[in-house]
Amino acid sequence: MWALVEPLIPPQPPAVHGRTGRPRVSDRDVLEGIAFVLSTGIGWTKLPAELGYGSGWTCWRRLHEWAEAGVFDRVHQTVLDRLGEQGELDWSRAALDSVSVRAKGGALTGPNPTDRGKAGSKYHLLVDAHGLPLNVLVSAANRHDSLFVEPILDSMPAIRIGGRGHPRRRPVKLHGDKGYDNPRVRRYLRRRGITARIARIGVDSSQRLGRHRWVVERTLGWLLSYNRLALRYDRTATTIIALVRLAVVLICAPRLTTD
Repeated sequence: MWALVEPLIPPQPPAVHGRTGRPRVSDRDVLEGIAFVLSTGIGWTKLPAELGYGSGWTCWRRLHEWAEAGVFDRVHQTVLDRLGEQGELDWSRAALDSVSVRAKGGALTGPNPTDRGKAGSKYHLLVDAHGLPLNVLVSAANRHDSLFVEPILDSMPAIRIGGRGHPRRRPVKLHGDKGYDNPRVRRYLRRRGITARIARIGVDSSQRLGRHRWVVERTLGWLLSYNRLALRYDRTATTIIALVRLAVVLICAPRLTTD
């Protein structure tokens, strides 16, 4: 994956002539340090120096620099492009769901109605028919799921597909639970030419649609296996969005085939 990430990282500023000090930690080592914090949930200040990733402050600062430069968004698109070219993405149907986590405060948090009003955040995840993450958003825990159907689909980049044809940015069908049963959502999907497979409140059973929607629930489980996301300590929107995007890249990357 480093071969995909390296070209997207902004070049480092030129060294000031005559200035001395510790040598700069390599970008690759810092990326591994960020992934280590993401996976283990360890605090930034507690990152062991003997691992060779640099200090936690170095990793946190460079995470912000790369996030502001759009590195994590672009590497996710690059990975999706490769998967599309290899025929690994199934656009016949997609599934959308969310999961709430407890947060220690900060941006994109709100009272969680499922956790006695404690501060929390919500991850909204869109996956293809296989469960590969196509897009992800972060919101406060008290925001309704139906509000994020349009943002998560509209912010989808155009993804290349194998063989001939134009890049794609929308699935044929969208599966969702009763939290997405909203006239506004259904009108939006019709305008985009996407068939709604959303359970209707008081009419449909969620179990029937679960035959196709289970893949997003599984991928949400994979997302929460990254301990830094399962209990949110990072207070800034930049940090948590970058970490969530990196997590979905790491979920997608094992499906890449090498040349």
